[in-house]
Amino acid sequence: MSIEAFRHRLALRVRWAEVDMQAVVFNGHYLTYADVCATEYWRAIGVPYPAGFADLGIDAFVRKATVEYRAPARYDDELLVCGRIARLGRSSASFAVAIFRADDPSLPLIDAEVVYVCVDLGGSPLPWPEEIRERMRRYEVVAPIEGADRG
Repeated sequence: MSIEAFRHRLALRVRWAEVDMQAVVFNGHYLTYADVCATEYWRAIGVPYPAGFADLGIDAFVRKATVEYRAPARYDDELLVCGRIARLGRSSASFAVAIFRADDPSLPLIDAEVVYVCVDLGGSPLPWPEEIRERMRRYEVVAPIEGADRG
């Protein structure tokens, strides 16, 4: 996916503690980057996590996370961690993440998908509140695909 599909972009520099013996980012850190991107996404749409969610009587749990590695990020690289709601189901939302080098945003280093499920404060799934759905729709450059939840 090209960088133009993402309105939400977070600058991040790779730190020494995030690289392995080859001086490339250890694979698990990409999910940390995706999580930070999602946290900042909620803030950007005006529903900061966790307080904005709690005010609406909801929370969100990760149902699934996948990462496709294309090229390594290295120590001290400046990255653009980009995220968008790609699919919006009744109670799920698929958050697409692509990470680019800031000096060459032509190809992503990784593509990831993190599927969140909206739940009540007791942990039972429920539909995303219309207020949040509308905020997601208005924020995105590319409209989310909407339909039934996927497993």
